[in-house]
This record gives sequence, structure tokens and C-alpha cells, in this order.
Amino acid sequence: MKTLSLVAGFVAVGLVAGPRGETSQRAPAAADWGASGEIHAFHVQGNVYLLVGAGGNVVVQTGRDGVLVVDTGLADHAEKVLSAIRSLSDQPIRYIINTHAHPDHTGGNEVIGRAGSTTQGGPTTIIAHENVLNRMSAPSGKTAPAPVAAWPTDTYILEEKDLFFNGEPIFLYHDPAGHTDGDTIVLFRRSDVLVAGDVFNMAGYPVIDHASGGSVYGVLDALNRLLDLAVPEHEQEGGTYIVPGHGRVCDEADVLEYRDMVTIVKERIEDMVKRGLTLDQVKAARPTLDYDRHFGSEAGPWTTAMFIEAIYKDVSAPRPRGGRK
Repeated sequence: MKTLSLVAGFVAVGLVAGPRGETSQRAPAAADWGASGEIHAFHVQGNVYLLVGAGGNVVVQTGRDGVLVVDTGLADHAEKVLSAIRSLSDQPIRYIINTHAHPDHTGGNEVIGRAGSTTQGGPTTIIAHENVLNRMSAPSGKTAPAPVAAWPTDTYILEEKDLFFNGEPIFLYHDPAGHTDGDTIVLFRRSDVLVAGDVFNMAGYPVIDHASGGSVYGVLDALNRLLDLAVPEHEQEGGTYIVPGHGRVCDEADVLEYRDMVTIVKERIEDMVKRGLTLDQVKAARPTLDYDRHFGSEAGPWTTAMFIEAIYKDVSAPRPRGGRK
């Protein structure tokens, strides 16, 4: 099987086309792609492509100025991701943007960053929120900090940052305390593509990483921001495409359903907490039951029970100040 396949158009397309347009066998189910190391490339729209198979979704923008990469996948797959990028463009890799600090999104920073360069000849500029640098450069428990070459070299602390590259404005938006405290949503304005990172996860319930400053309130803020930025085509299908941290490409209607799911589960748990139910009683009541078929998991790094427990902790504590209106 090929290590790189290129699909024309939306991810739901069934036939795989090679770089020269030849068709081959049907692509494997999306669930098989997550961290397999077999990299598949899809054209989203405009100048933007999606690479899957490296862990977290990797997004590539190509054009006259070079290549910009949003997230870099797991370190083990970095060389394959780099090969996939080279199949899309032979221009220099000028920028990497990290949506957050987790290694399934930043693991390839070192390899891909060293393979590119700035216009002055230095290593590729790695852009992220300042909290990403703080987390990648500090030990966490028994985990050593990420290699220095993988750290962000250009950080921002405000709610927004922007740059102009390959003929289009690119906007970075930070919502505090979402999936983590360093989440960045990326908008390619001309291509009309949003890259959400793990505040939006079509492979399961949103991961609320309390140890990294996350909260359900921030996840909802970020999902609402995605809805504010996305513009649907006729009857809510198409228009702005949204790339989640994991899973298939979506449009506004998908984000709306996901936001409503998180809101409903949160409000159910909130009501149970107000009625004095313990965490075990809340889990036994199965507040996620009608969504478990699509998003639930009984095994793996993030289970349905962990999602319920995270929300329980958030709604049991005083709500933090701040966040978007």
C-alpha cells in the first residue's frame, strides 16, 4: 500500500488518487489512520491540505512563499510526515504552528523544523501560545521536557495573532483553559479553513486536560469561537471547513452538533451535582448514553468515564472568571 495518497476534495470521497491523479484502492476507515504511520494526504480547499496517520491531524498550507505546517504529529512519524509535505510542495518550510503542547501534535517539530528554514536561513519558525512553550520546556512529573529544537521560537500572549503568508491572512486565536491552557485555533481566511486542534475532536469526547490547565468551560468557549468564525454554504452544508484535532474534516453543522452535545452533557451533570449526587452516582446515571455510540470509549487514553469525571470536577468547583462572552 502507498505511504502517501492524495484525495481530491472532501475527506468523505471514497476513491484514493495518487499525486498524478491515478486512482487506487479505497482508503482504510478513518479510525485506522490515527497513528498508524501510513500518511494520507487530502486537499481540503484553497491552499490547504490535511495529512492523517501521524497521531494528531497535520495541516499544510502551500504557495509562492513556501510551506506552513499546523502541528507535526508524533515524533516516530516525523520523517514520513516530512516526505508527505515534500510530495505536496518542494518549497521551503517557513512556519510551524502548534495548536497545543501535546506530543501527538508537536512530536515532529524538531525534524520538520530543521528540514525547513526562515528567509534568513535559520531553522523554521515555530509559533504557539506562550503556555505551549512553558509546558514543553518544563518537566512534568517523570516526563522530561521536549527537545530544545522542538520548542516554539515565536510565542504570543494576547487573544489573537496574525500573519500574511502565501497570499492570505492567517489568524491565530487563543481561548484560555480549553483542552489545555495553550490552545490555538488557526484560520486560513482566503482558503476558508479553520484548524481547531483538540478543542474539537471528532474521534471522541473532548479531552479536558486538567493537568495542563483545561476545563469544559474553555472547550465550550473555543467551540463557540469556531461557530462564530465559520460561515456555512447553502442549507448548512460546506462553506468553511473545520479540521479537528483528530478525525474527519467537518463543516459548521458538525461543530454545532458537537458543541450542543458538550453543552447538554455538562448541564445534565451540573443538575445532578446540584441534587447532591456523588461522582459514582453520576457515572451510574450515564449522562452521555445517547452520545456514546458516536463518541464513547471504554478503553484507551481517554474514556467516557474520564470525560464525565472531568466535567463533574469542573461544575462542582466555582466557575473560573474570564472566558468569552
